[in-house]
Amino acid sequence: MVLGKISAIIDLLTSLTSKASINNSFIMLLIKITGIAFLTEFAVSVCKDSGETAIANKIDIGGKVVIVSMSIPIIAGLLETIVKILP
Repeated sequence: MVLGKISAIIDLLTSLTSKASINNSFIMLLIKITGIAFLTEFAVSVCKDSGETAIANKIDIGGKVVIVSMSIPIIAGLLETIVKILP
């Protein structure tokens, strides 16, 4: 049931990026980052529900590190665009 909605969202995003001529690799990276955030939050909730708060904290930190490391190409592309705009 959920996969149908997710595929519709991905189709919408890809059509919008093609119309706006945005790099598809950035959009796919954002989708992956969002998926990692959801999975991390789910794992943290499961650990907290089972009383493993220390493990939940470590999963939370690990997820944040992965998200930041995956977002570096987006940040670099944004900085390149800013530098092009500046005189």
